[in-house]
Amino acid sequence: MKSVRLRLLLLALVPLSVLMPLVLILAMTRWNADYDAVLIAKVDSDLRIAEQYLGHLQTGSANGMLSLAQSTAFEAALKEGPEAVSLFLNSRRQQLQLDFLEYLPLSAVNGAQGKWPVVQTAARGQLASEIDLFSAADLALLSPALQERAVIPLIETEAAAPTQRKIEDRGMVVHTAAPVIMAGHNGVLRGGLLLNRNLDFIDTLNALVYLGDEEDGNRQGTATLFLEDTRVSTNVRLFEDVRALGTRVSAAVRNVVLEEGRTWLNRAFVVNDWYISGYLPLTDSFGSRVGMLYVGFLEAPYNTAKTEAYWTVVGLFLLVLALSAPLFLWLAKGIFAPLERMTHTMKKVELGDLAARNGNVGSRDEIGQVAAHLDTLLDQIQDRDQKLRNWAEELNTRVDQRTAELRDANQKLEETYKQLVMSEKLASIGEITAGVAHEINNPVAVIQGNVDVIRMTLGPAAGEVQTELDLIDNQVMRIGAIVGKLLQFARPSEFGTFEESVEISNVVTDCLVLVDHVIAKHGITVEGNLGAAPQVRIDPGELQQVIINLIINAAQAMKDNGTLTLTLAPKDRGGTPGACLTVADTGPGIRADHLSEVFNPFFTTKPGEGTGLGLSISQTLIQNVGGIITARNRPTGGASFSVWLPERND
Repeated sequence: MKSVRLRLLLLALVPLSVLMPLVLILAMTRWNADYDAVLIAKVDSDLRIAEQYLGHLQTGSANGMLSLAQSTAFEAALKEGPEAVSLFLNSRRQQLQLDFLEYLPLSAVNGAQGKWPVVQTAARGQLASEIDLFSAADLALLSPALQERAVIPLIETEAAAPTQRKIEDRGMVVHTAAPVIMAGHNGVLRGGLLLNRNLDFIDTLNALVYLGDEEDGNRQGTATLFLEDTRVSTNVRLFEDVRALGTRVSAAVRNVVLEEGRTWLNRAFVVNDWYISGYLPLTDSFGSRVGMLYVGFLEAPYNTAKTEAYWTVVGLFLLVLALSAPLFLWLAKGIFAPLERMTHTMKKVELGDLAARNGNVGSRDEIGQVAAHLDTLLDQIQDRDQKLRNWAEELNTRVDQRTAELRDANQKLEETYKQLVMSEKLASIGEITAGVAHEINNPVAVIQGNVDVIRMTLGPAAGEVQTELDLIDNQVMRIGAIVGKLLQFARPSEFGTFEESVEISNVVTDCLVLVDHVIAKHGITVEGNLGAAPQVRIDPGELQQVIINLIINAAQAMKDNGTLTLTLAPKDRGGTPGACLTVADTGPGIRADHLSEVFNPFFTTKPGEGTGLGLSISQTLIQNVGGIITARNRPTGGASFSVWLPERND
């Protein structure tokens, strides 16, 4: 009963142990994809907040500038003179939290300072605020301190695009201009905030996006402002207390964001760790992409959470599996007890106790019904056993009567046996005759070969014994005819086909072994491309005969140092699937007017060397199984024969 218990246990647990893991894998895969999508959505939302903050910074700077440009205090300073304007703007610059603030009359706007689109827009009476890149020279004109503050040494960064630059001396500036329209004083009020090394700006942005992420030193959320691909303001750490200023973004992110102008929302390697990242391209007042705004958070905590979730699910599954086995065995106890009683009863019956019965097994379900039915069958068996014993005596009597009849039948069988022996002898004679006929061919071939050698050796002198040589040829031909008759006697009917499912590649491999001496003799290189192809139905011997004939023909056509190419591939012909073997050589090819005749009986391109039956017989063998052999000349030179056979259809 242990085997029954084991089988029932497996029957109950296999679906749980096989199907449930599959369901769990599918569910976890879907959950993982949804989880990653949530992370991407989160970083996208964070990036939108950072973008709004930067826009708010520009808007606030613009509104403050406009209010200043329209103030009566500024108008009074303009009336007092340039020194009063300079003092006034310097005091207000600090209030507006700007790094520079200046007044440009219209004459200056039309000069060097007018190159900026924001200045031109303000000169036309409209407020403008953009992100602009200031060169080192531009910053020096404003303030040497700004020029010095903008300089950031570049740090070699893994996976960044190659560069020969050692420092970044340009400045990324929130560039704002407001129109000044007053009686006698028309111009532009221009100011800017340098974002290089502006840690207050980046820390404020990071705190706004990742509220509470830096409690207890847990810096999971990060924000960065890029000048092109260089970090000019960031809270990403290169070391514990060193910000990663001067490090550069990876080439992959640079190409997507700066070159293609698309927003990056994916995982990315940031300085020294993987982050779920968002990169937004920034454009200047000229419409060029000059930098990126980045926010992101560490990927590691989320990967750890996912791993813990995976192992929790696996642990719960194993726990359920461990609890299911004993619970199932306990519940199945009511099944095993009746089965054990039935097994015990059957053992008694096997030992000859036909009176053994199961009785009441205490179960009314299907197993109880089976036990009762078994008792009924045992009653019938016991009854039939008694009847069989009675019939045995009657059978003994009938056996004696039949014995005499069997003696007569045995005598008839002996006569029939003698006839069968005679038939076997005749069949053996046929086989011996066929063997003798084949053995005769060997010395005949030697005789014919030596006659040819005599002709070649004697050369012109062979004319003196030409009559004798011709006589030998005639006798050899006579022997051949006799051999043919012997074979016809041994095989009175046409050869039967013994078709079977054949892998063409295996037959080709065997054929190459058989013709290896021919290939080696001619110094031929064999190139094989025997791909997977469907099996075909043909006599393997006949297929081998066809392939060997094609290979030998190719070798003879190439003479020496050629290349034999064998290609096997599946191919449909007239809507019928099949396999196609191509035998191609690098010989002179077949004359165009001979292509349609090469399969005709007795046609040969080697007069005096062949009978012209090889290709004809090969075509017949292949056509008998529904296939076909075709010939063509290759564009690069040489002939190509293709043997197509239909796929076996059992």
